Amino acid sequence: MNADAGPGGADPTPIGGGRTLDGMAAQVSIIMGSDSDWRVMEAAKAVLDELGVASEVDVVSAHRTPQKMVDFARGAADRGVRVIIAGAGGAAHLPGMVASMTRLPVIGVPVPLEKLDGLDSLLSIVQMPAGIPVATVSIGGARNAGILAARMLGAFDAELGTRLDAFAAELERQVDGKAQALRERVATGERAETGA
Repeated sequence: MNADAGPGGADPTPIGGGRTLDGMAAQVSIIMGSDSDWRVMEAAKAVLDELGVASEVDVVSAHRTPQKMVDFARGAADRGVRVIIAGAGGAAHLPGMVASMTRLPVIGVPVPLEKLDGLDSLLSIVQMPAGIPVATVSIGGARNAGILAARMLGAFDAELGTRLDAFAAELERQVDGKAQALRERVATGERAETGA
């Protein structure tokens, strides 16, 4: 297992041929500049799995494996991929470079690093020139990237649309439950702990 595997122990092992480990054609490809980015990017895979969207995972470095990046970007659509989620930290050129070589939508995830807390990554990804769009989520926002990819696909897939509706209803139920719990705490005079 990779030392950088996420909390679930999953390893970002490359999956070839556009197929997931269970043989399904991957609709979403999740790529990252380094295996150390998996700690953030795993959240995209987790939410896609939750929503029943087949995905693949790979490490594709814009700087250390440029030819692999070119081959990946130019071949993704032919392999059946419909959306690409690309995460990178630091200079974070991966999402933009991939977007420049494919007609598929690319969602960029700025991966926070020690220096600048991911602000450098965010600015590298979000400031794309006209004609080469990258949809950019928040710093470390891989979960939202997965949800956005599912929404893109769900616009043309009624079954996935139904699962997304159920997902949204569950979020609403959770918020309602938290709001009710807070109202009850306030009504009983419970105070929030402060650092003072």
